[in-house]
Amino acid sequence: MKNYFAHETAVVDDGCIIGEGTKIWHFSHIMKKAVLGKNCNLGQNVLVSTDVVLGNNVKVQNNVSIYTGVTCEDDVFLGPSMVFTNVSNPRSAVNRRGEYEKTVVRKGATIGANATIVCGHDIGEFAFIGAGAVVTKEVKPYALVVGNPARHIGWMSEYGHRLHFDDTGIATCPESGDKYQMKDEQVLKIVVNQS
Repeated sequence: MKNYFAHETAVVDDGCIIGEGTKIWHFSHIMKKAVLGKNCNLGQNVLVSTDVVLGNNVKVQNNVSIYTGVTCEDDVFLGPSMVFTNVSNPRSAVNRRGEYEKTVVRKGATIGANATIVCGHDIGEFAFIGAGAVVTKEVKPYALVVGNPARHIGWMSEYGHRLHFDDTGIATCPESGDKYQMKDEQVLKIVVNQS
């Protein structure tokens, strides 16, 4: 007995693994050997190709195709009509099926509407890719990138707020109160021991 929801217009191929509480909406297609975690939500007209892995609580908005070679960790958000690629030099007349490049979207990252992720470039934990950005290189954890090609313009908290660092290199998320430290061009969340 299935423990997920698939709309009657969705196509779910045999051989998928789909976690409890996941919802698959209108006209979406989940191909064989795809793995979807628990409590994912896939909007209308979503394609999940063979061997794609989605972690738990991944949100995929309408009109997104997730091609072979892509892995999204837990809590990733994929905005409407964003695009993944999996071959750097595609040609219709040249079969490159064995040359798919890998892209990993780390835990908690957000990719905005109509953004493009060129294959082979990982997206760091809690990174934020602005709408319409074209990512052509690796994105650091907590980084905010925008534009074409995407450029790094700041840092974001785990709650999705722009971080503003003081003279000591400390920033506070206005929503959660969590603190972050800038060190050697990297952002680290300051974990408070609550024992």
